[in-house]
Amino acid sequence: MRKRLISTIPHDRLPLDRGGLDLANLATVEITSEDEAHPIECVLQLGERHGWRAAEPGPQIIRILFDQPQELKRIWLVFEETETERTQEFTLRWSPDHGRSFREIVRQQWNFSPPGTVRETEDYTVDLSDVTVLELKIVPDKSGGEARASLASLRLA
Repeated sequence: MRKRLISTIPHDRLPLDRGGLDLANLATVEITSEDEAHPIECVLQLGERHGWRAAEPGPQIIRILFDQPQELKRIWLVFEETETERTQEFTLRWSPDHGRSFREIVRQQWNFSPPGTVRETEDYTVDLSDVTVLELKIVPDKSGGEARASLASLRLA
C-alpha cells in the first residue's frame, strides 16, 4: 500500500505569511483616521501583531493607491474584535482609473460575539488587472453604536 500525508489546506490557499506585494514600496495608503497606538503600518507589515484601529467610531476607509497599476490574484483580510459584540459590514472595491470609477469585489457582514467569535478571516482569489486603487470601507457597527473599526491584517498577492 502506498500512502502519503497531505495538507487539508490547498497549497494555493496557504496564509500569506511570506511574500505578497511589498506595499511600502509600491503604494501610498490613505486612511480616514487611526489610533496612534495602532497605526496602519501594523496591518501591512509582516510580523506585526497590533493591527490598525480607528481613532473614532463610525465608518472608516482604508485606500491603497498604487504607484503603478498592479495585477492582484489574492486578497487576504483578518478582522479581530475581543471586546464588543457587534455586526460589522465591510466593502472591498477596486479602481482601474485612479479612483474615477470603482468595481465592487465583495460586501459582507460579520457578527462578532466575544469571547466566542472574535476573528473573521477572509481569503479571496481574484483576477484583477491594472488595479490603481484598492479600497476597504468598514462600518464597524451596523446598529450605529460607538465601536471603532479595526483590522488585524491585510495581504495582497
